[in-house]
Amino acid sequence: MSSRTNVSCLHEAKRVAIFGGTHGNEMSGITLVNMWIQNSAEIERNGLLIKPFISNPRAVEKCSRYIDTDLNRAFTPENLSAPDVEGLLYEVQRAKEINRMFGPKGSSDAYDVIFDLHNTTSNMGCTLILESSTDLFNLQMVHYIKKAMAPHTCSVLLNEHPQLKYSTTRSVAKHSVGLEVGPQPQGVLRSNVFESMRTILKHALDFIELFNSGVEFPPCTVDVFRVQERMDYPRDTNGNITAMVHPHLQDCDWEPLNRGDPVFLTFDGRTILYEGANTVYPTFINEAAYYEKQQAFTTTCREMLAANAIRKAFN
Repeated sequence: MSSRTNVSCLHEAKRVAIFGGTHGNEMSGITLVNMWIQNSAEIERNGLLIKPFISNPRAVEKCSRYIDTDLNRAFTPENLSAPDVEGLLYEVQRAKEINRMFGPKGSSDAYDVIFDLHNTTSNMGCTLILESSTDLFNLQMVHYIKKAMAPHTCSVLLNEHPQLKYSTTRSVAKHSVGLEVGPQPQGVLRSNVFESMRTILKHALDFIELFNSGVEFPPCTVDVFRVQERMDYPRDTNGNITAMVHPHLQDCDWEPLNRGDPVFLTFDGRTILYEGANTVYPTFINEAAYYEKQQAFTTTCREMLAANAIRKAFN
């Protein structure tokens, strides 16, 4: 990357992958990707190689989140460098295959962009997930998508937390973007969620085509929700859950949560209040897939990120 007169010149994004089925029961991405594998006309853009791809086919076949372990947590250096031996967990095998096809992770040969399509049971609406606050290409792209989606809301979740950030399927690419659209039950396809995800992808691919054509994008700011803390359910000494998400919190993703607000309701009817010192913005509230991960919701803080103007570097 070079910078001249406050315009950052970035490499062209020539190879783009669209992953569906990282979790085999999240139906919007699976259906869209299978549709585009059959007929890619909708996603074709000038000068772009775009590959729709089912990332966890065995889990898709069984309509389960995963077979042996969560593929979206499997792209660690240890897993990617593990020897190919008999008995390797299926998702670890699959991570190694994906890394060979679309990576290697962290290398100049990696795909330029991977969009990973997910559904949530939480009331998050349309959400774009970023893993870096300094990736100017991604910041400009999500700014473009948010403007194109208006007046509909498209939230941006930023996960740079050193303990809570995980090794995602999309992290193989130079620029990784997660799409999380809900609420939608696992194993179910809702038309409104399907169409929202489809529309986000259209705008994202339009942005890449414009960038590659030489369009300069001016400086912008992006309103993001930065991951802070993972909150578990109250539990007894045996590790069993003793309370539910409080009805005043349920379905209130992205809304401010203040000290003293209700967060949990115990099975015997007692309300548990939020004790944090500062206002936070919870998300992934009561996500079905996160019960096994001991997570009732994630707290975030809201902040504004600034991005330089960008254009394609001309060699």
